[in-house]
Amino acid sequence: MFKGSFVALITPFKNGKIDEERLRELVEFHIKNGTSGIVPCGTTGESPTLSHEEHKRVVRIVVEQAKGRIPVIAGTGSNSTAEALDLTMDAEESGADAALLVCPYYNRPTQEGMYLHFKEIATKVKIPIIIYNIPSRTGANLEPQTLARLNADCPNITGVKEASGNLDQVSMIINLCKKDFCVLSGDDALTLPIMSVGGKGVISVVANILPAETEQMVRKFLEGDVAGAREMHYRLLPLVKALFLETNPVPVKTAMALLKMDSGELRLPLSPMSEQNLAKLKKAMQEYGLL
Repeated sequence: MFKGSFVALITPFKNGKIDEERLRELVEFHIKNGTSGIVPCGTTGESPTLSHEEHKRVVRIVVEQAKGRIPVIAGTGSNSTAEALDLTMDAEESGADAALLVCPYYNRPTQEGMYLHFKEIATKVKIPIIIYNIPSRTGANLEPQTLARLNADCPNITGVKEASGNLDQVSMIINLCKKDFCVLSGDDALTLPIMSVGGKGVISVVANILPAETEQMVRKFLEGDVAGAREMHYRLLPLVKALFLETNPVPVKTAMALLKMDSGELRLPLSPMSEQNLAKLKKAMQEYGLL
């Protein structure tokens, strides 16, 4: 079972290309700060604008740099089943510990279509699969009953990154799936609420800049210190909200540039933050004590 804070890692760029040296430094930064695991090539990693070659390269670098010291959950999803299978098989071959597959986007498949999509991939790889449900981006919600069916029929579908924002749905998933099925929050603001109904942690954006603190909040809750976790949740919340003033990962990359952790370079169609939102982000960072 995966539990804790797993960073949804950014992909650093330099002059339009992947900054491989910086990427390795970020892996070391997260290992040093106690992050439970690293998730390269997700939404925060700008996977939609990575070529397949770049995507596979990023996963290989992260796995190679981690050297087994920390789990690597490779983002390998696509709206094409064949492409998702290719990326997942390559991640498995590269040594990733698990794969994170987003629900097919734009196509808007039926529940049966999503079931068949994930089953096709799960039957052809051995590594654990975590499904990523984020209807606001994909246009389709993976229903709890479909997820429970996948969990029952595919032993290596072992978890879900839940970003529907619906706590009723999260409760249903936990109730319907096997006891060892892992639910991780896909929204930093809802990590604590999701854990309160049985979730085991988060795949986190804010952990890019506050890995130790995000991990500590999750650990406090899992170890029974609910009051301590709640205190950290409310301290982090204004900063979390600021990191979603514009489309992720624009604000978090901007914050990392301010902290000299990244160049802040984005790939189109993502664009720099507006001056108004940049001022709000800086204020939140100052109030937290980062600037």
